[in-house]
Amino acid sequence: MSSEVKKTAGGAILLDGTMVAKVVEAKIEKELAQSPSSKITLATVLIGDDPASKLYVGMKERRAAAIGIQSKHVELPSNISMSQASDEIRKLAEDQNIHGILIQLPLPTQLDTHAIIDLLPPEKDVDGLSKNNLGKLIRGVEGLVPCTPLGVMRILEHYQISTAGKQAIVIGRSTLVGLPQVLLLSRKGVDATVTLAHSRSGEIGEITQNADIVIAAAGIAGLVKKEHIKPGATVIDVGVTRTNQGIRGDVDFDHVQTVAGAITPMPGGTGPMTVACLLENTLYAAKLQNAL
Repeated sequence: MSSEVKKTAGGAILLDGTMVAKVVEAKIEKELAQSPSSKITLATVLIGDDPASKLYVGMKERRAAAIGIQSKHVELPSNISMSQASDEIRKLAEDQNIHGILIQLPLPTQLDTHAIIDLLPPEKDVDGLSKNNLGKLIRGVEGLVPCTPLGVMRILEHYQISTAGKQAIVIGRSTLVGLPQVLLLSRKGVDATVTLAHSRSGEIGEITQNADIVIAAAGIAGLVKKEHIKPGATVIDVGVTRTNQGIRGDVDFDHVQTVAGAITPMPGGTGPMTVACLLENTLYAAKLQNAL
């Protein structure tokens, strides 16, 4: 952990995802620099013309380039058929010069998202969302792990937040964040006791008020409030909601930071870590393919 720990105005430790992401990316850059002959390539697939998706893909490609990972960008029309999209994904899967494949979500409605993701070889699935990689996570077998929950774990590790024997609550049950987050927290060596809550769980405060760690990933702006949090608890905000007031997280940061022991900001918390862990996964994918 950095000796220079920042605190919020309310006295909580600020879990600075931007700073931790730089630490993760610097390690990757150093490792790549030690193998200058190895050319690691991440393929980014953008289907459609959603402005936000274009922005996200461009940012990921720039971050990759900054640390020595090459990008191959594939842009497909929004009206593409399932068979055409599948053919394009298979080409990337079979290309030995491609080490990781990122399919930017969401996909157009005519495409079967799960079927498209499952076309990826598990060793190239850098989002960790294929049934093969999620199955490995359930079994506790090493494999590529979804980037956002992995980013949460890296934040906990960096700030040396104890998890063994602690009560953790994950709010949200998506395969992208909530479900894999539960599995990562309950793994041997992490050893948290984990409760999964969601939008149908009733009064959230009754579930969270005794938790040592609260990870909010429901996508409901301002869901987690000050009175829901035990004094000194660690609060990590993964939710992103677009409102008339701008992008908001699941946590009412201004009030929760006065009672939490540690808290992520929004933005600057789990978002940068998602991208850093995508790059970490790309490096790991290259190793699985003996490219590094």
